[in-house]
Amino acid sequence: MWISAWGETLPNEKNRVTLSKEKKDKWGLPLTTIKFEFGQNELAMRKDMKASAEEMLSAAGYKQIKGFDYHNVGGDCVHEMGTARMGHDPKTSVLNKWNQLHDVKNVFITDGSCMTSSACQSPSITYMALTARACDFAVSELKGTCNNFFDSRFL
Repeated sequence: MWISAWGETLPNEKNRVTLSKEKKDKWGLPLTTIKFEFGQNELAMRKDMKASAEEMLSAAGYKQIKGFDYHNVGGDCVHEMGTARMGHDPKTSVLNKWNQLHDVKNVFITDGSCMTSSACQSPSITYMALTARACDFAVSELKGTCNNFFDSRFL
């Protein structure tokens, strides 16, 4: 018998993906630098999940229970979020409220990168809604109209 658990990684402004100022790829483009570590909440949650799993198995009558923790790194098997955070301030976020890059107006990011966190279920329907909303905004911008569908209904 094998049992596993997954937990949420809370937003942490120290965790980030940036472009290297020194290192370049073979085409001369900057490489990405990833800084990530689990916080105290995640470490405590892992201990609790392990203890809870052992307790459940014991209550179910299992014997010779051997708990373990893989001590995996971020991104192993979950819906990681927040690498392209949405927000009003370009100093603390990459995307504006329309999922558009603050610095590159023709790029929209509508996957989980814009969200700093998610629940345990699949966030796919949220991605689809964000994409529809961003597309509606982009089309209205191309047409030169700012009164798009989502302005009045959701903001």
